Order: sequence, then structure tokens, then C-alpha cells
Amino acid sequence: MRDEDEIREQYEFLEEQLESEEMTHAGVKEMFTYYKRALGWVLEEEHI
Repeated sequence: MRDEDEIREQYEFLEEQLESEEMTHAGVKEMFTYYKRALGWVLEEEHI
């Protein structure tokens, strides 16, 4: 299980990356992968 701090850290990382001026198609695709993983952690927590 992930704790709240880990999820918050992942969210802040995503936020920084999305604000970057250098977002490319590959970068955006990678960010969605991270986003889906973080969202999965949240949903996993809610089901337990």
C-alpha cells in the first residue's frame, strides 16, 4: 500500500513535469503512465 506522502510526492512530480516547457509527445505519453499509476494507487487505497 502507498501512503499519502508517496502519492502527494508523485502528484507534485507530475505537476512539475507538466509545467515544463520541454514537454514532447513522448514526454506527455510518459506523464499519462505516471498519472495512471498514481490514480491506481489512490483507487487501491479506497478499496481496502
